[in-house]
Amino acid sequence: QVQLVESGGGSVQAGGSLRLSCAASGRTFSTYALGWFRQAPGKEREFLAAISASSGITYIGGSGRGRFSISKDDAKSTVYLQMDQLRPEDTAVYYCAANVRNVVAGYEDHYDYWGQGIQVTVSS
Repeated sequence: QVQLVESGGGSVQAGGSLRLSCAASGRTFSTYALGWFRQAPGKEREFLAAISASSGITYIGGSGRGRFSISKDDAKSTVYLQMDQLRPEDTAVYYCAANVRNVVAGYEDHYDYWGQGIQVTVSS
């Protein structure tokens, strides 16, 4: 099993930056892939970024390309989502997720464990 806890959310003005963190526990951190998703009110959950267990493969989804990046620190069992040039349309609940088969995937069905989510609000 994997337990995931997000932090670092909050309110920011458009054009600003936030770094979300997701602390993992349970299964050995360096053995599974991790991803970030978000869900805005009335919308489906959207893939943002994923990273392989070795950090050798990263994948950024359409909404985050050029603005978001993903990284992980195995010593801290933490994955990060750096978000720059934030826009009001980035307002959503952000989730991290774990894929124990180490598949870097953009589909939420590929992920086995999820955090509880954290709110990010971007004001204009």
